Amino acid sequence: MKKEITPEIEGDLRPEYDLKELLKGGVRGKYVERYRKGSNVVLLDPDIAAAFPDAKAVNDALRSLLEDKAPRV
Repeated sequence: MKKEITPEIEGDLRPEYDLKELLKGGVRGKYVERYRKGSNVVLLDPDIAAAFPDAKAVNDALRSLLEDKAPRV
């Protein structure tokens, strides 16, 4: 015979997790402008990412590609 398991608290947050208190003073979108200015995330395919150990290696490879494409004076 199985014992019926009943949760201690059903459906509501516990009193110690009062969201009004936890979120007091929060500002929505506080860092959104900073994020937009300084974020340039590019997702690489797994096979490409495996070829580069870190961000510096990716940047170096892209810079060398740009040097090859730069107009000759």
